[in-house]
Amino acid sequence: MSAQTMQQLESARALTLGDGSYYPSIIPGVLPIIGFSADQDVEIQRWGADFLAEAFASPAWPLELKGGIAPSVLATLKDYLENVTDKSVIKSAVQAAASVYPLVYRHTISNPNDSHNWQLMTAIKSSILRRMDSAAPGVRICCVKFLQQVVLVQSPGVVDPRRPNPNDISLALVPRDHPLIPYVALEAEGHGLLDRLLDIIHGDHSDGLLVTATLNSLGMLIHRRPIIANKILGSVLNFNPLKLASPPMTLKSKVLIKSIERTVRALLMNIMKRNPENPVNGRIQQFLERMHRARVEAFDVSNRKRSAPTEPTDGLDQAKRQRLAATLVSRPPPVPSLPPGPVSLRQLFTLNPEGSTVNFDVQAFKDPEQLLRIIVPILQSVDATKLNDALNIVRSRYLSLSQAAAKSAAAQPAPVPVPVLVPAPVPAPEDEEEYEPDFEPEDAEQIVNKLDGLSAPGLLPQPGPSAALAPYKLPEAPPLSDQEVQKFGDMTVYRAFGMLSSADENQKNRITKGGFNRLAASDYSRDAWVTILSRLATRASAGLDDPEEGIKDEYAVKGGAKGNSSISDSVRDGLYQYIMYDWKKRIDVAISWLNEEWYNDIILAQSAKNPARNGTANGHTPSSDSPKGNYNRCALRLIDGILPYIEHTDKILIRFLSEVPALNYDMLVRLKKMAEDPERIDLACSSLHYLYMFRPPSRSFVVDVLTALWRENDGAKASARKLLLRWKPEVLGEEEQATTPALKMEVDSQLVKESANGALEVKAAS
Repeated sequence: MSAQTMQQLESARALTLGDGSYYPSIIPGVLPIIGFSADQDVEIQRWGADFLAEAFASPAWPLELKGGIAPSVLATLKDYLENVTDKSVIKSAVQAAASVYPLVYRHTISNPNDSHNWQLMTAIKSSILRRMDSAAPGVRICCVKFLQQVVLVQSPGVVDPRRPNPNDISLALVPRDHPLIPYVALEAEGHGLLDRLLDIIHGDHSDGLLVTATLNSLGMLIHRRPIIANKILGSVLNFNPLKLASPPMTLKSKVLIKSIERTVRALLMNIMKRNPENPVNGRIQQFLERMHRARVEAFDVSNRKRSAPTEPTDGLDQAKRQRLAATLVSRPPPVPSLPPGPVSLRQLFTLNPEGSTVNFDVQAFKDPEQLLRIIVPILQSVDATKLNDALNIVRSRYLSLSQAAAKSAAAQPAPVPVPVLVPAPVPAPEDEEEYEPDFEPEDAEQIVNKLDGLSAPGLLPQPGPSAALAPYKLPEAPPLSDQEVQKFGDMTVYRAFGMLSSADENQKNRITKGGFNRLAASDYSRDAWVTILSRLATRASAGLDDPEEGIKDEYAVKGGAKGNSSISDSVRDGLYQYIMYDWKKRIDVAISWLNEEWYNDIILAQSAKNPARNGTANGHTPSSDSPKGNYNRCALRLIDGILPYIEHTDKILIRFLSEVPALNYDMLVRLKKMAEDPERIDLACSSLHYLYMFRPPSRSFVVDVLTALWRENDGAKASARKLLLRWKPEVLGEEEQATTPALKMEVDSQLVKESANGALEVKAAS
C-alpha cells in the first residue's frame, strides 16, 4: 500500500512540476495523505515535508493563490515539528514554515477574527526558535532562513504610495489597533530576533556553515529594510572573520577562515556595488583592506624562519645543506653474478640466492585459484621503483647471455642443440672489461631495443613433441534461484524501458509504410519499441497460464510473493508506469498496448474452443463464455489511473474511449464517478454521446450509465435527460413521456449538431 501511495504522490508531484497552476488543486488532495499519524511511514512524511517546502517556494504560481492555501497546511507543519524526529522531515518543515509565515501574516492582517490560524503559526514559530541553539547543524541553518523571514516581515518597510509593491509584506501593513498582531509587540520581537541573528556571527565560529548562512541572509535584510541596515552593517564591520586564526591552525580551521572571509567580502562588495554613493563605503573599503592584511599575515608563512635540522643527512655539510637542499638518490642493490656453467630460468630470475623463497616449491599448491589469491595482493604491494630495478637486472643478465650465445654460435662450424634452457656463457677475453649495467631509465629503454633486435635460439626452450590438445570446456554455471531469475528479469525489463524513454518522441510522427504487409518493428524508433514491449507482455507467455486459475484482480499486475510474478506482468507494469508518467502525450501507446491485449485474448479464446487442436487434459472442455484474459483488467487499470487527472477540457478521453478495441459496462461506469465533479459532467455526457453515435455495440452500456446518472446525480440530470429523451424516454417517467413532438425534434437536431462537433474535436485531438 505504501509503494502504491508513493507512486501516486510522485505522479502528482510530476504534474505540478510541469505546470504550477495545479498546486491549488493538488495540495488539498494530498494533505489527508501526508498528515501526521502514529503508524505513518517515514517516507511519506519526508515526501510531504519536501513537497510543501517546494510548493510554497515555487515562483510558478502567484502569491494570491499561495495565501489562500497557506492556512490549510499549518496543522500538518505543526504536527511534523512536534511529533517527528527525522532530521529530513524537520528541515523541510522549517523551510516550508519560512515560506508560509509571510502569507499567514498577511492573511491575519486581512482577517482579524481568524485567531486559530495565527495561534498555529505562533506555535510553529516557538517550536523553531527553541531548536535554534540545540538542533543539528542542518536544522539550525534552516532556522536561520526562518529567522530572516520573521525579521523581514516584522520590520517596517518603505511604502511608496506612487508605486506600491504588493509582494512586499512588512510591519507597515499592520494597523495600530489590530486585535491579534499588535504593532509594538511585533516590532520589539523583530528587533530581538535580529539581535539573536547577529549574535551568531559574533559567537562560536566552529560551525562555519551556520556563520556563512547567517551572513548570506543579512544581504536581503540590508537591501529591503533600510531602517535596520545601519545596525546590521555596523555589526558586520565589527565582526572578526579571522577569529580562528590563532596558532596552531589545523586544516579545518584554515578552510573555515577562508570560507567566512570570502563570504564577508562578497557581502560588503555587493553593498558597495548596489549603492556606489553610500557614505559608509569608505569604512567598508578600510575594513576590507584591514581584513586582507590580517589574512596575509595569518596564512603567509614564506618569510618565517624555520630551525635547521639537528644533524646532517647524506653526509653533507651542515652549512651547505640549507642552501643546496640535496635530496637522497636511491641506488639499486648490487647485481649478483650468475654461477658458471649452464644457467636455468630459475637462476636467471633469482636475484637473492640466499633468500627464504628460493627453495619454495609452488607445486605444493594444488589449487591454482589459491595461488592467484596470494600472488595478486603481493604484486600490488610491491614498490614500483624496486620492481623496475629488478627488471633491469634480469634484462642485463639476459642480454649478456644472448651476446655470449651469439659469439659461441658464430665460432662453431655447426650449431649444436643445447638440451638446457640457457647455455653456459663463453669465457670473455682477458682484455675485455666486465659488463656493468647502468640502471638509469634511459639505459633500460636501450636494453629493450637491443633485445628486440637480437635472436637467440639457444636461449629459448626447444619445442617438444607435437601432441593434440584436449578440448577445453567451460564449467557449467550454477542454477539460478527463483529470486535471482525474477531479479534479472526485472533488470532486463528496466533496461528495455530505458531504451524506450531515450527514443526520440518526434519519431512517432514519421511517415512509415502502411498496409497489412508492413513490418511491426522495422527500425529502432519509439513505435517499434512500443510494439516489441506490448507483444512481449501479451504473446511471450500466451497459453502457458493455468486455464483454471480464473480472472485476476484488475490491480493485481504484480500480485503474489516477489519472485513468483511472470515476465509478462513485469512488462505490463512497466508499460503502465511509462504511460502514466506523461499520459496525454502517450495515449497512443496505451491504445496500442490494449489492442495487443485484446487481440491476444481473442486468439487464446479461439484456441481454447478447439480441443482437437489445442488439446485438453482429462476431458476438460472450455466454456463458451467471453474469454478470460488480461485486456479487461489492464483497460480498467488505465482508466482508473487516468480519470483523476482529466480536466473538463481534455477531449483526449473521447479519443481513448473511441479507439480501444472493446468496451463494457465496467469501463463506462467509471464515467459516472467522474461526473461527480461538476466541472466534468459535460465531458462525461459528451463521451457517452459520442460512443452511442459512433460505437453501436456499446449503446446498451451507454444507456445504462446515463440512466444511473439521471437517477443518482442531481447535477447531471439536465444533460442525461437530454440524451435519454431521445434514446430511452421510458426511463424518465410519465411526466417526461408527455413531451411534445416539437421538443423531441429540437433535441434530435441539437444532438446531431453536438455529435458532429464532437467528431471534429476527436479528430483534431487525434
